[in-house]
Amino acid sequence: MAHGLLGGILGDEDEIHEVEAPEALASAEAFASAVAAKLAGNDPGVARKTEDFLIEQTELLKVQKKHLVEEHALRLSHLRNQLNEENVRRFGLRLRVGFQLFLAVAAMAVGVGAAIMIHDAVTSRSVVIDPIEIAPNIAVQAPNGKIVAAGLLDVLTKIQAATRSGAEHRALSNAWTNDIAIEVPETGISVGQLERMLKARFGHDQHIDGDLTQTKGGGFALTVRGTGILPKVFIDEDRNLNVLLTEAGEYVYGQSEPGLWAAYLSNNDRYDDAIRFAQAAYGTADLSERPYLLNYWANAISGKGGDGTLRETLPLYREAVRLKPDYWTGYNNIMYALFGLGDEEGVVRVGAQLMKVAGGRPGRVPEGYYQNYDQALWNLPAQRASEIADIESHSGIGTTGRASGAESLSVAQFEVQMHDIEAATLRLKTTPVDETIAPDVAQAAMDRALLAEEVGDLNAAAREWDTLVGTYANPTVSTSNPQIICFAALTYERTGQPAKADAALNAVGKLTYVDCYRFRGDVLDVRGDWASAKEWYAKAVKLGPSIPSGYYSWGLALARHGDLDGAVARLKDANQRGPHWADPLKAWGDVLMKQGHPREALVKYGEALKYAPNWAALKAARATAAKQEIWARRAPPSHPGSAQAAAGASGG
Repeated sequence: MAHGLLGGILGDEDEIHEVEAPEALASAEAFASAVAAKLAGNDPGVARKTEDFLIEQTELLKVQKKHLVEEHALRLSHLRNQLNEENVRRFGLRLRVGFQLFLAVAAMAVGVGAAIMIHDAVTSRSVVIDPIEIAPNIAVQAPNGKIVAAGLLDVLTKIQAATRSGAEHRALSNAWTNDIAIEVPETGISVGQLERMLKARFGHDQHIDGDLTQTKGGGFALTVRGTGILPKVFIDEDRNLNVLLTEAGEYVYGQSEPGLWAAYLSNNDRYDDAIRFAQAAYGTADLSERPYLLNYWANAISGKGGDGTLRETLPLYREAVRLKPDYWTGYNNIMYALFGLGDEEGVVRVGAQLMKVAGGRPGRVPEGYYQNYDQALWNLPAQRASEIADIESHSGIGTTGRASGAESLSVAQFEVQMHDIEAATLRLKTTPVDETIAPDVAQAAMDRALLAEEVGDLNAAAREWDTLVGTYANPTVSTSNPQIICFAALTYERTGQPAKADAALNAVGKLTYVDCYRFRGDVLDVRGDWASAKEWYAKAVKLGPSIPSGYYSWGLALARHGDLDGAVARLKDANQRGPHWADPLKAWGDVLMKQGHPREALVKYGEALKYAPNWAALKAARATAAKQEIWARRAPPSHPGSAQAAAGASGG
């Protein structure tokens, strides 16, 4: 009863029983003692019976206590076993969930892989070379079909690698790559086969195949054909398979990639071949290929050079842009043609139009396509950076055609014009010059001439200009860069060769260039004809009101003649039109120093350093201005002209 009573009160919780058991036993003993004491006083017999009963109850409680102690240990063991089982169940649950997640991820990976494979199939525009069939009667003398097809693929790959063009290059592959076998019962399924099935169903690949047979004379006849490519037979009676593969590869590449093939021909001085191919292919070419055909057709005409060539190219470039409004190369080449025709203001207008179409600068147009615009505005840092980027992203060659010379030589020109003597010298040493290519020779000669002028060796510069003059008779040089010969005039005049100076200035004929006008003004100034010199500076500015170089030369001349205010006005005009050209800023600072304004000069020198950071003379001028500015701040108030006097004493 005691157990039942206490259990009912305490809610029959096992854990609470175990905790409260000693208290229950103590209460029972106290209760028995109290009853025994009460009854003993009334009836000794009842007292004995009560006492016996209570003793028995006490013994029972002791047994129950012992049982509870033993049961407690068993229950603890049971709880531990339950905990272990729970841990095992939890681990099993985690394992099951992990396995399910693994299956889900694997299924997702398979799904993504399938989606990618389908997407690649739908968007595929590869040129795929299938095995070439070998006639049985020459099977012993010729390699097997896969080897011949691999040789054809090698030819195509070499042509594509040598094609310097910003146009999209289609992928090239053979038909037996990517054969990763998946073993399926009683079936060998290849991932490559599955991929080819999808591309055959959904893609736009161009498959090339053919056969190799023997001619009546015992030679080899290689026939190639393909999707959209008419069969053509190439014969070599000497059984020179390499010759056949080269001829067949050029034919296949021209048929599958007409725009890039025209680029390859033009960039490798095969101008007549490029022109004939473009004329023949244009009518049947896909609309997407026509802008490229027009562009490289025009490039080939320009590469041949000669009178009127750039006027002939300009309509082709413009039509390419009309067909493909985002054909940035076309815009750049329009500017190139306009520059070659002496229309420098037209270059600036087209450059501004390109910037607008591209949504500003920087925008959608890669920086390299502003090269002619930057040339007109003397943005030398941008020209240098864009050409280096082009070289690095196109196998160290770049995409500039041969008519402009090796691209690294152009970079050397920009570096010397930024007065970075060390960089220009190193680049000239590390750039090979192909003496058989006139534009390379001309560009290298110009670089060395400018470098010699930079270090004050005018006689060496004159000898280099002689080399350039010798190449100028080549129409490729005189057509692509007509104005460069005018840069030689001033050095010729300073080295006592006035006849050569006049010849250089007259070499451009009827073409008009700001550089030729301003250099004529410089030559006349050296000869002491200041009045005529001023007329030519004014003509240069009138010819190219958006071009900074005319204002720059005029400002230098005014400074030499003591008109410092007039010099500042012209140099300011030059800086406004060519804000990234360091030379007008330095000259402006030099004039400010002569005017006794070292603080303002410091500002101009600091701006100039942004665009010519390695110009030694600029750094020296800036250091002098800093000293003069300190002296000016320390000068007593009673000597307001001390800064001007100090600047005059320093020689500017």
